Amino acid sequence: MIKLDDAYHTDNIFAKILRGELPSIRLYEDAETLSFMDIMPQVPGHVLVIPKTPATNILTLPEPAGAALIRTVQIMSRAVQVAMDAPGLLIAQLNGSAAGQTVPHIHMHILPRHDGLELAFHAREPADPSELEEIAKKIRAAL
Repeated sequence: MIKLDDAYHTDNIFAKILRGELPSIRLYEDAETLSFMDIMPQVPGHVLVIPKTPATNILTLPEPAGAALIRTVQIMSRAVQVAMDAPGLLIAQLNGSAAGQTVPHIHMHILPRHDGLELAFHAREPADPSELEEIAKKIRAAL
């Protein structure tokens, strides 16, 4: 069971990305949030949005940070939909390993959806960084 007192560990991959210790293909950043390409996308154009507030899940995220997270998800969803010419979007947020959460820092997935395009398995195959950067250019242009 997810608990309100789940401890946040500063060695998680997203905390390291926020500190600039690991590379990422950044798309959008403001004082409260960061958006970047998922390096193991389930579909082309798979984007992540994270709060800068350290929190493991939706239950540990303070309400103001949650509002900022949703605001950025809306901004990025519009850009992803335009850039990927997507008739639909799948927006997902997983809480705890039993739900499929692989990084213990709250994050939201934005996946452009097209009829007939199957989702790849989550967090299985890394994408070619040059292909991710090409998609990132389209998304940045749509912001």
